Amino acid sequence: MTYCVALKLDRGLVFMSDTRTNAGVDNISQFRKMHVWSEPGERFVTLLTAGNLATTQAVVSLLDERSKAVSERSPSLLAEPSMFQVARLVGEVLREVIKSHATAGQKADATFNATLILGGQVVPGEPRLFLIYPEGNFIEASADTPFFQIGETKYGRPILVRAFDPAMSFADAIKLLLVSFDSTIKANLSVGPPLDWLVYEAGSYRPGPRGRITGDDPYFQTISRSWGEALRRAFDSLPPFELPSRTGAGPG
Repeated sequence: MTYCVALKLDRGLVFMSDTRTNAGVDNISQFRKMHVWSEPGERFVTLLTAGNLATTQAVVSLLDERSKAVSERSPSLLAEPSMFQVARLVGEVLREVIKSHATAGQKADATFNATLILGGQVVPGEPRLFLIYPEGNFIEASADTPFFQIGETKYGRPILVRAFDPAMSFADAIKLLLVSFDSTIKANLSVGPPLDWLVYEAGSYRPGPRGRITGDDPYFQTISRSWGEALRRAFDSLPPFELPSRTGAGPG
C-alpha cells in the first residue's frame, strides 16, 4: 500500500509521500511516488500516486512521453491552458491505462486501480489541488476540504483534521505531515520511509524546497519520540473516568 498527502495552504502547496511498495510481507521495494513537471514562469505540476504500481508507472510514463517535445504535445500536461484541463488529461490517461489492463486478458480489473493527487499552478490561475479517482473523474480541494490523502489514510487523518491551519508556515506543514506519517507507519507495515516531500510557493511556477527523509533521520526520530511522549502526557492530564459504585446494584 502507500500513503500520500497534499495540503493547500494560503501560501502554496505542500506534498509528502512514502516510498514503500509491497506484494506481501516478504516482498517489499521502494519506488518514488511523487512526480514533478514544470516550465519556469509558466506552470508547475506535481502528481502523487497510490495503487497498482504497474498502473501508476504506466500513467507517469505516458505523461512523460507526451511532455518531451513540443511536437509531441498532443495532448500534454505542459500545454494544457489550466490546472482543470491538466486534471482532465491525467484522469483520461488513468482511465485508459486501467481499461487497457482490464481488456488485455486480465481478470478482476479492480486489482489494477489507482488513485492520484494532482496539484500545481498554471498562468494565470491560482494554485489548485485535485483528487483523481480510478474512473478518471476528480474533485477539487476547497476551504472546506483543504487537503487530500490517498492510500492508508485513516491512521494519519486525525492529526490533520485537528491541527491543520491554512495560514500555517511551510515548516509547520512539514512538521504536521511528519506526525501524520509517523502515526501511519506505526500502525501499518505497508507504509514506510524514506519519505519524499516538496513545497510549492504560490506564484513561483517552479519546484520549491524538497527532500527525502529516511527512517533514521534525527529530526524525524525526534518528532516520533516527542509526539508519543506528548500524547502520554495529554492522556495522563485528562480527568479520570468515574466507575459506578456497586453498592445497591441489583443481581447481575
